[in-house]
Amino acid sequence: MWLWALLPICLAVFGTVGIWVVFGIAVSNETVNITDRFPYISECGTYNPQSCIFAQICNVCAVLALWVVVIRFQQVRDYGQNSKVNIASIVLGFISCVGISLIGNFQQSVVMGIHLLGAFLAFFVGLAYFWLQVWLCYKAHPFKDRHWVGPLRATFCSICTVLVITMAILHNTGYKSGAAICEWALVMSFFVLFGLFGSEFRHIDFHQLTVQKQRLKTQSTNGVVRMNDVS
Repeated sequence: MWLWALLPICLAVFGTVGIWVVFGIAVSNETVNITDRFPYISECGTYNPQSCIFAQICNVCAVLALWVVVIRFQQVRDYGQNSKVNIASIVLGFISCVGISLIGNFQQSVVMGIHLLGAFLAFFVGLAYFWLQVWLCYKAHPFKDRHWVGPLRATFCSICTVLVITMAILHNTGYKSGAAICEWALVMSFFVLFGLFGSEFRHIDFHQLTVQKQRLKTQSTNGVVRMNDVS
């Protein structure tokens, strides 16, 4: 089942190529002017026709990212690390995926408030998710790639932390081009972090997601309590 490793890699490649295509379209039809200042990603995707493409890219990335989050949660749990940290990671991952969808479907020129909410969920909550993955990388079942995946993931999480803080400071102080460059670098770093899951997913022997409901049935005979599982 090494093919699972292709899922996060496809997410990273698709997302990277997609937003740069949107950038190229925006520059070619002059909806953004890079000679004036470097545009934010959302500015490139806020006008037609690239807004339609941008929305679909965000929706596909949100679905693929959620898929990655669920598989990673299941993988860590199968390693015996069914801790609160792992549960918190899937919650944060789900919230950040919702944020990605909000960014694409509520353009800043139409509904700025919801768009900014989506950006907060995608960037800040998403960053918290990856920091938890750094912790889980060292606490979950050991694998032979840990010696380079762990430090690399921690390095990119640190880079993302610096970029998101710098982006916020530059944006609030009026340095929009610098803030936009930080945003592009931040998103590229996020895609690298998603792609790193490929190293861990290639060790998955199989993946099966089941839902079970348990019911207690008390029988008075001999005072025995039996647990019946209903799948």
